[in-house]
Amino acid sequence: MTAIRILLVDDDPLVRAGLSFMLGGADDIEIVGEAADGADVEALVDRARPDVVLMDIRMPSVDGLTATERLRGRKDAPQVVLLTTFHADDQVLRALRAGAAGFVLKDTPPAEIVDAVRRVAAGDPVLSPTVTRQLMDHAAGTAADTRRTRARERLTALNDREREVAVAVGRGLSNAEIAAELFMSVATVKTHVSRVLAKLDLNNRVQIALLTYDAGLLEEAEDDGH
Repeated sequence: MTAIRILLVDDDPLVRAGLSFMLGGADDIEIVGEAADGADVEALVDRARPDVVLMDIRMPSVDGLTATERLRGRKDAPQVVLLTTFHADDQVLRALRAGAAGFVLKDTPPAEIVDAVRRVAAGDPVLSPTVTRQLMDHAAGTAADTRRTRARERLTALNDREREVAVAVGRGLSNAEIAAELFMSVATVKTHVSRVLAKLDLNNRVQIALLTYDAGLLEEAEDDGH
């Protein structure tokens, strides 16, 4: 089995040491580099070629949000997971829109952080439906109507089946759960998800969830009993 290559980015050396100790104990994870600021991330990514960047969202020079935007704009960019204290942090939401695969709380149990890294490396987001809803609820505000109109316009690029899959992704369902609910194979679900990402120019499932929420489709799904 090929080890998952991880780059750690945090301005606190004690946090980096703790993460390195925690993740380094897993047989399938390899720490390939560390940085104390987002300004160093791109150069380290070029040199170390990590699969996942585990990065603090708040750093003194270049923060995790800016570093995420820079990385996700590159070809063959690694997945990004942000470290945060949460508490409805608006920066987290902005980072997810920029293409981060999710986030973990700094006080998350070690086993869950290791699991989060494995999931992201496998292409799955690390946001539970509950946390996703908290983030998206926090995003609602004075610009909600404008976001809804724009989101609905973007979603017109999807056919009916792709739209159903997008809504199911927004509800936090796994590929297997979507397959069971929509009576299709897991392979077909994966194909639809890939098409949704391509048609909407999105990076990951979290961004699909945010877009379906902005469009009001999750509320409609709840009203229909889902």
